[in-house]
Amino acid sequence: MKNKTIFVACDTSNLNKIKKIINQTSSNKLKIIPKFGIQFFYSKNGRKFLEKFKKDFWLDLKINDIPQTALSAINSLKDLKKCKYITVHANGGLKMLKSIKKEAKKINKNLKVLGVTILTSLNNKSVKEIGHTKNVKQLVLRQAALIKKSGCDGIVCSAQEAMIVRKKYKNLLIITPGIRFPGDGSNDQLRVMTPKQAFENKVSGIVVGRSLTKGNIRNNTKKLIDHLNK
Repeated sequence: MKNKTIFVACDTSNLNKIKKIINQTSSNKLKIIPKFGIQFFYSKNGRKFLEKFKKDFWLDLKINDIPQTALSAINSLKDLKKCKYITVHANGGLKMLKSIKKEAKKINKNLKVLGVTILTSLNNKSVKEIGHTKNVKQLVLRQAALIKKSGCDGIVCSAQEAMIVRKKYKNLLIITPGIRFPGDGSNDQLRVMTPKQAFENKVSGIVVGRSLTKGNIRNNTKKLIDHLNK
């Protein structure tokens, strides 16, 4: 199962909880990489912690701004040597995506840029409320085309769209949040899938948050391993 990449969502600003999540999800049976979002990165001790972090991690900032501001944001992260993945939002447009990918390569040749599509907390009704006339799958495919054209390394989408993206883009990294263990509540996520279902949909990696980090983390990690072994 080492070929299955699991990103554990470290969604807290509590440094002790972060350390606990990282320590207790460690496994020699799975490739588990911590994902830090804005909650931790914006916290008082978050950035300092990441400056000294010794293992690969994903910085999930979903950068979305005019190209020059986005470039400045990427440049401000060049001291985070172990940052292996960074997210940018496809809504920023082709020019922004291209600029970020080009700059990321300059500051860290190992840094992979992932383009974020429609958030897993949204559904067809949600995107219609925003003003889109296309449904979620159509929008994700459109954004995937933009991400691919920009030269970015991968896409973040729900596992429900992963199969249609994979059919069109064989070599694109596809990372899927909105992952829940069987029987777990979906909470604020609307487009969810189990870990096994996601990998059956040809994803490159999955993001697991509360199903892993809520309650007994070691037991949850074992539960994930057993689930993927079935």
